[in-house]
Amino acid sequence: MLLYDGECGLCNRVVRLLLRLDRRGRISFAPLQGGPAQEFLRSHNLPARDFDSLVFVPDWASRGQPGYLLRTEGIRAALRLCGAAGCLLSGALGLLPTVCRDAGYRLVARWRYRVFGAWTPRPLPRRDWADRFF
Repeated sequence: MLLYDGECGLCNRVVRLLLRLDRRGRISFAPLQGGPAQEFLRSHNLPARDFDSLVFVPDWASRGQPGYLLRTEGIRAALRLCGAAGCLLSGALGLLPTVCRDAGYRLVARWRYRVFGAWTPRPLPRRDWADRFF
């Protein structure tokens, strides 16, 4: 399960990219502002009003256990589930140290609304993708 800022234009574009790459439908999604994500954040003592961090939960059925990944480590884990193209992208990101990747992530997070704007909801290109959202 990938928890993302549902109001962010960049975040929603990343989600749509993951939907295209994940042909086997292994990743599901939930906006950080929604009920399931808010419950998860509170249960793990993560900020429930700070939507600057993506959270990847590898096994949503065991979400009460630790094991979630934040920021670029979460993106890399999600990409690895997407098959060959995702693994290549994940590997390319992995060439940079986590400290550098996360510093870049935080910088982009600070400016993302100014550059990419707020997300304007629109229909998904494929109806079967809607089943992957909580």
